[in-house]
Amino acid sequence: MSDPHPARFFEKEDKRSFLQKIAEFIHPGPDSHEELIAILASAEDNQVISAESRIMLERVIRMASLTVGDVMVAATRMDTINIDAPFEQLLHLIINTAHSRFPVYQGERENIIGILLAKDFLKLQRAPELNIRALLRPAVFVPESKGLNDLLRDFRSNRNHLAIVIDEFGRVAGLATIEDVLEEIVGEIEDEFDIGEEEGDIFALADHTYRVSGDTPVERVAEAFGVPIAGSDADETFDTIGGLIAHEMGHVPKRGEHLPLCGLNFVVLHTKGGAVRWFKVSAAPPEAGAT
Repeated sequence: MSDPHPARFFEKEDKRSFLQKIAEFIHPGPDSHEELIAILASAEDNQVISAESRIMLERVIRMASLTVGDVMVAATRMDTINIDAPFEQLLHLIINTAHSRFPVYQGERENIIGILLAKDFLKLQRAPELNIRALLRPAVFVPESKGLNDLLRDFRSNRNHLAIVIDEFGRVAGLATIEDVLEEIVGEIEDEFDIGEEEGDIFALADHTYRVSGDTPVERVAEAFGVPIAGSDADETFDTIGGLIAHEMGHVPKRGEHLPLCGLNFVVLHTKGGAVRWFKVSAAPPEAGAT
């Protein structure tokens, strides 16, 4: 029986030219992420794309294998708000942490009831009669195993910038923000405290104090200020000044906290993800600098 639709043979015909078929046979397309990344490296070597483009494309490819758990801020490092706390305490927390969004809990920290925007909280100063509960935005909960690509898609479609991460047992594991996701593509997003690595990690300020990066090696800080720096526990050693200060404080440092150590006074300027990004360092009073 003849085909009633002979034109279909032509619709299915391969449109590639003979030379295209030969080229694809000799150089087949990539079969894995690793092969695709190798092709991008070759394209950079041949000046088809720039190094910056190659790095960003690689990050996009690798992001497909990442989950929310890979980028989240752990629950122990979350800055949260107790809805029953007094106004002045909440204002102090919001100013010192400098976040734009805060998970709000009632009773136990696990009981997240919503998200408070710092700009919404400021409305209470003009209208004290407002109930903070009325200012809360709905909290978005996502599993720790959710793909990072899917989370970014959700952020874009729902216009949310923060999600509470839940582990397999339904407990709060941490939080993830749209900034955390985007940094996997474009690298760390700089803010007013960020500087390029080539510019160094210790800076003299106009008031004769210094700004010191939290990941500066302890030995470099000691050399720069001409003092031996060590913690109170002789058995403990730390690579970075941020790690040493956190150990001496006994908790995750918060913005505005200070610690006298070895003749120097360390003030926390900026934190991110539970780690100190910048200290302000000055000479401590002699009686406060003894360790």
